[in-house]
Amino acid sequence: MSNHLKFYINGAWVDPVVPATLDVIDPSTEEAYTQISVGSRADVDKAVAAAKAAFPSFSQTPVAERLALLKKILEVYNKRFEDIAQAVSHEMGAPITFAREAQAWAGRAHMESTIAGLESFEFTEKRGATTIVKEPIGVVALITPWNWPLNQIVCKVAPAIATGCTVVLKPSEIAPISGIVWAEIMEEAGVPKGVFNLVNGTGPDVGQIMAGHPDVDMVSFTGSTRAGIIVAKTAADTVKRVAQELGGKSANIVLPDADIETAVRKGVQACFGNTGQSCDAPTRMLVPADRHEEALGYAKSEAETFTVGDTRDEATILGPLVSQLQFDKVQRLIEAGIKEGATLVAGGLGRPEGVNRGYYVRPTVFGGVTNDMTIAREEIFGPVLSILPYKDEDEAVAIANDTVYGLAAYVQSENLDHARAIALKMRAGSVYLNYPDWDTMAPFGGYKQSGNGREYADWGIHDFLEIKGIVGYGE
Repeated sequence: MSNHLKFYINGAWVDPVVPATLDVIDPSTEEAYTQISVGSRADVDKAVAAAKAAFPSFSQTPVAERLALLKKILEVYNKRFEDIAQAVSHEMGAPITFAREAQAWAGRAHMESTIAGLESFEFTEKRGATTIVKEPIGVVALITPWNWPLNQIVCKVAPAIATGCTVVLKPSEIAPISGIVWAEIMEEAGVPKGVFNLVNGTGPDVGQIMAGHPDVDMVSFTGSTRAGIIVAKTAADTVKRVAQELGGKSANIVLPDADIETAVRKGVQACFGNTGQSCDAPTRMLVPADRHEEALGYAKSEAETFTVGDTRDEATILGPLVSQLQFDKVQRLIEAGIKEGATLVAGGLGRPEGVNRGYYVRPTVFGGVTNDMTIAREEIFGPVLSILPYKDEDEAVAIANDTVYGLAAYVQSENLDHARAIALKMRAGSVYLNYPDWDTMAPFGGYKQSGNGREYADWGIHDFLEIKGIVGYGE
C-alpha cells in the first residue's frame, strides 16, 4: 500500500490533520503520476512534539548503538536502491541510468562516509583540568531540495542521527517520493519512534513553520539563496542555529598550460550533468583570450553530443528540467544572453528538435560572455554554459571571484603545482582540480551567499553538535 498520502510521525504513517493534496508531476511527460498530502502547522507541531519527546533518550544512546543503527539503515537502503532510482527518475526527470549511478549512488556513498566519519569521531577531549564535550544540539528541522533529493536527505539525516539529534524532515514538494521511500527505509531499519519524522508540504506552509518553531533547535536548509534568506530570517526570532547550502555560479578556469580540448569538453560535460541542475555546476568557463575561438569550437561539438530521450531508456543522458517554472526561467535567461550580445554557439531557445512535450531544453553554449552579463551573474540551473575570455591569470582569478556566490570553483592545468597555486586564490568552499572523482569525505559548503556550515562525512557531524566545557573536571 502506498504511503504517498501519509506522513511519518512518531514511528507511524499518519494522515494529515487537515486533508490537502498536491500533484507530483513527471517532468518528462508534464503529467501527474501520483499525489502527496501537504501539511500544515498542526502537522509540524505533531512531528516536532514527537522529536522533542524522543530526544532525551536518543541523545544519551552510546555511539556504538547509533553506529549500528546507521549501518542497518544502509543495509535497508541498498535493498531499496532500485525503488529510490525509479522514484528520482519519475519525480525530477533524471534519466534512469543517471538516477541509479549518480542520484541513488550518492545517498549510499554519503551513508558510507558518515559511518566512516562517526567511527573515528571524538566526542570528548581534555584540555588540562577541563573536559570538552560535544553534544547533540537537539531537535533539528531539515529542509531538502529537489535537484539531488537523496544526496541532500542523507547528508542531513545521517549526521543528525550520528550525533544523537532527533529529526523532522521536509523534502521538496516537487520531488517528494524519494523522501517517502527514505522514510520507509528508516521504519524498516528500526529507527526508534520520534527520532525521525517526515512531513511533506510547501515552503511557506511547512518549511517556514519548522524554521520558526520554538521547539526546533536548528535548521539545516539546502535550496536557493532567496529561500535561504527567508529561512534565516524566520529562524532568527528564536535564535536557533541555521546551516545552509545555497546557490552557486561556479567558475572553471582553463589555464594556458591546460590541454584545452580535454578541459573544454569535460567542462561541458560537468556543466550539463543532472541537466545543469546542480548548485556547484561549473557554469562559467574562463579560457585564455587567444584560444577563445578554439574553445568555442570544442564546446559546440561536445554540446551537440547531448541528446534528449525517454528518461526510462538506459541510453538517455540528458533529461528534462524539473518543472514548468524552471523551464520558463531557463528560457528567460537564454533570451537575456542573446539580447545582451553573447555569441550563441550551440542550442538556444525552445525545446530540442522533434520534442513536443516535457520540460526539455536545448543544451546551450554562449561565447564572448563578459562578467556583467545576466547569464554570468544569475544562477541559471539548466544546461547552459557561459564561456568568458581572459587576458592573464590575475584577471581570470578576479573574474572567478567577482560573484556573490562561493560554493565551488574548478581549475584545469597540466601542471598540478600551478593548479594548486590558483586554487588557494579562489573564494569558494570547494575547488576541484582537473575534474577529480566525487569525494564524499571532503567538506562541502559555501562562502558568501552560497551559505554556511559544511556537509559530508565528519564535516556534517560537526554541524549538529553543541560544545560544552566542563571546567574543573580534573585530570
